[in-house]
Amino acid sequence: MFTGIIEETGTILQVSTERNDARLEIRTKKLPADIKTGESISVNGICLTIIDRGSDWFAAQISTETLRRTSLKSARKGALVNLEWPLSSASRLGGHLVQGHVDGTGEFLEAKADGEGWVIRIGFPRELERYIVEKGSIAVDGISLTVASLSEGCFEVAVIPHTWKVTKLSSLDRGSPVNLEVDIIAKYVERMIQPHLNGHHL
Repeated sequence: MFTGIIEETGTILQVSTERNDARLEIRTKKLPADIKTGESISVNGICLTIIDRGSDWFAAQISTETLRRTSLKSARKGALVNLEWPLSSASRLGGHLVQGHVDGTGEFLEAKADGEGWVIRIGFPRELERYIVEKGSIAVDGISLTVASLSEGCFEVAVIPHTWKVTKLSSLDRGSPVNLEVDIIAKYVERMIQPHLNGHHL
């Protein structure tokens, strides 16, 4: 479990195909010494398992399902990635509950300066529309953000200078894919009321 508060940006050292899966190696400056192999880490909002590590790098296995559903299918050597370590029992919940289970990929449309910060517009796949609400939470490449406005096929989020500086947002080009995870509460509510919507009782 994560909160969408990015710890740092890492750099992809290597992406290698292993049968239908892939191995991802990432260089990092702040990887905690107590993070061991077998533990989870969020990479661009995707919960991955560390299978090997050194003092300033780690490797993770990427399944076929993850490659199919996320932006990692286009991962390239030298690209920046957002990193977040998993929650501990003493962690502060600074963003919102993020599972690292990507619901789909969106598209970075534009970033406009707004005072000292930025307003970013993101396109999203139609099947996620019912889960995205104005002033609701959404994770974009693992970053916990609040939907500032919502229109047909896209939403806007306001980004403060700190978030712009410590994440990979400033490196995105128009058309870049971004991983989206909607608020888990919305999906649970939909599941609970679905029998009523279908004319059945719980």
